[in-house]
Amino acid sequence: MDFESKYLKTLDWILVLILFGFAGYSYLGISGASPNLSLEGTQLVYYAIGFVFLMIVLLFDYNLIGNFVYIFYGIGVVLLIGVLFTEPVNNTTSWYNLGPISFQPAEPMKMITIMTLAKYFAKKSEEEQPFRKIYELFPIFVIVGIPTMLILIQPDLGNALVFSGILISMMIVGGIRGRHFALLAGLGGSFFGFLTYLYQFKENLFFKLVKPYQWDRIEYWLHPELDAGNKGFQLIQSLIAIGSGQLTGKGMNAGTQAKFGWVPVGESDFIFTVIAEELGFLGGSLLIFLFFLMIYRMVRIAMDAKDPFGAYLVSGVIGMFVFQIFENVGMTIQLMPITGITLPFISYGGSSLVTNLVIVGLVLNVGMRRKTLMFD
Repeated sequence: MDFESKYLKTLDWILVLILFGFAGYSYLGISGASPNLSLEGTQLVYYAIGFVFLMIVLLFDYNLIGNFVYIFYGIGVVLLIGVLFTEPVNNTTSWYNLGPISFQPAEPMKMITIMTLAKYFAKKSEEEQPFRKIYELFPIFVIVGIPTMLILIQPDLGNALVFSGILISMMIVGGIRGRHFALLAGLGGSFFGFLTYLYQFKENLFFKLVKPYQWDRIEYWLHPELDAGNKGFQLIQSLIAIGSGQLTGKGMNAGTQAKFGWVPVGESDFIFTVIAEELGFLGGSLLIFLFFLMIYRMVRIAMDAKDPFGAYLVSGVIGMFVFQIFENVGMTIQLMPITGITLPFISYGGSSLVTNLVIVGLVLNVGMRRKTLMFD
């Protein structure tokens, strides 16, 4: 432990205040989601627990924590394998049932993967010309690929996709060459072209690779009116709720679409819909502004980090949050397909909230120790 009072001077207090703003939005969104649920109080308890862990993380230099990343990675992989043998919940094996609470190992694995990649990129940055050959990227894909595949098996496509945001952001910051990106983009484009060919001419084989429910999410994202009473129901009701909020909203706990069951899982996946209905365009825009401000503060911290490990760590966090925020808000307004990705800090859930607060603790940790303080 190396925490000193001087570090409080360099703590990003604006970022801390943003977290309190998120707590307020989360409480309002969850309380207005359904008359049959009373989860907003529990969410505040999760916030309190998360802040305790955040403060604990601040006590230790992030480099000391980084020395154990490979151990954490191994533990995380074991937990992801073990969860596959648990009882399914909503047709997925994503949760450990620990009596009064449930634990989703995919959430902390995001943080662990970011730290592991940051450690690898920091080590490679010591070389004079890192990543000259394409095969040098193989360890990166292994680090990301193992948890991604294990999460896909659960199956949990939403959380698995988050790892792509982490990977892309850290590869950009890590100095991956343009020709390597072009090659990877070409491979990705070829894969989607192959899927298109299968869909057009080999439909039976196509649906062996793509699950019918996954294809439905794309089809009814583009054309929800084709099955407005079932597969397109969520999206249509979300659009109606957001539109009905107009400029200033219907008022706190005065929404109708989510509260009367027209918008399913309003406390979780579709919590932005609830907020936009109750607080309108202005309230929803303020929330998005807070997210932008959070990302901006994190970019500043990454740029001022004292070492490559800290810069890569914060960059991975930025990529993760940007992807999750864009996907979650986008799916409520028909900008993105519907997935199981929650809105960070706002959606109900202990595993994700506590993990995200610990992640912010790591970012604040990097910011506190970013430079040698003057007049020490």
